[in-house]
Amino acid sequence: MTSTETYDLIVVGGGIGASALAGAMAATETPTAISVLLLEGEARFRDRVRGEAIMPWGVAEAKLLGLGDALSSAQANPLIYWDSYTGNDRSGHRDLSRTTRAQEPVLACYHPRLQESLLKWAESNGAKVRRGVRVTGLDTNGSPAVRLDTGEEISARMIVGADGRGSRVRGWAGFPINQDPDQNLVAGVLMENVALSAHAAHAWLDTTKGHFVLNFPHGQGRVRVYLCYPASSGRRFGGENDIRDVLDRCVAAGVPEDAYANARPAGPLATFDGRSTWVDSAYRNGVALVGDAAANTDPTWGQGLSMALRDARVLRDQLLAYEDWETAGRAYAEARQRYFNVVHTMELWQNKLLMETGKNADARRQQAFTKWREDRTRNPDTFLSGPAAPLDETARRRFFGED
Repeated sequence: MTSTETYDLIVVGGGIGASALAGAMAATETPTAISVLLLEGEARFRDRVRGEAIMPWGVAEAKLLGLGDALSSAQANPLIYWDSYTGNDRSGHRDLSRTTRAQEPVLACYHPRLQESLLKWAESNGAKVRRGVRVTGLDTNGSPAVRLDTGEEISARMIVGADGRGSRVRGWAGFPINQDPDQNLVAGVLMENVALSAHAAHAWLDTTKGHFVLNFPHGQGRVRVYLCYPASSGRRFGGENDIRDVLDRCVAAGVPEDAYANARPAGPLATFDGRSTWVDSAYRNGVALVGDAAANTDPTWGQGLSMALRDARVLRDQLLAYEDWETAGRAYAEARQRYFNVVHTMELWQNKLLMETGKNADARRQQAFTKWREDRTRNPDTFLSGPAAPLDETARRRFFGED
């Protein structure tokens, strides 16, 4: 069976970036309404053990897209403070609503619930949503078109691949990809009955082992626990039997034992690679990529949702700015490359400074931290305030305290 349907925009994927873009485009008031089709293969979203925190700069992007009510419907929990710990001692208590450029908190939310809320928001804004259908191929000769498992072929002015880090759209469209070498592994599990403040994100760093522990409270005792550790360990945690081991390692890094004393799992435990995969240009031949399809940033530093929301906002703005969507696609790709490069560069610097172990790494940290105490601007606030100026060699030397 074939279809004569055509749309202005087809979005493949039903994640955060996909729904944000589809809903924002469908809601736009233009002389001629913009027709949007969103295709999601899953009839029911499942816990993917990541994508729990929207950083303050991502919250600002969400508001620019009009997502405030959708975030409230998803019961997003505002984490007003960022609490840092050295061992059992709290070394930092930062008020994010006062000290970030966006003056917003981190928002923590159960990912499947957030997906459902944004998908409903996109549909209410006029996007046509089809679930349970799978895209089986792509045609970029002439007007781009998708092929579905139903036998349909549907064309559009532009197709957007928002289908995650294993993006099939990216492969079908022939985007070359780059990938960092192995760096970290990230194990995550949702726990309930965790005794930590629900108003703060909690972060512990153990430089002796190269362990970084993040706890993002969802409220009512539910907390997403992440253990970030060197990929060289070769150990991947998974399944219920490994949960106690992960929690013990978190406690060894400084989490108070009583925080997990009555905790029990509320979801699966899984481990995934903490390295970046990206395309140099997120547009070609009528196909644009957003979110993890364009670049999945190292999850150790939690930038994925914020990047996806900025992608959606920037692509929307370019599509509305240019009548020629080929020009708009190229403008989006150029802008995206600039801000991704800032985030990616900072990830590489932070990995080298904070996650490496040994005498040389200790000396490097001592040198940098001494200079940071004298001048906090040496450590750009990229991860909480968002990518700003490009990070050049001068910025690198200042960051590592080499000047």
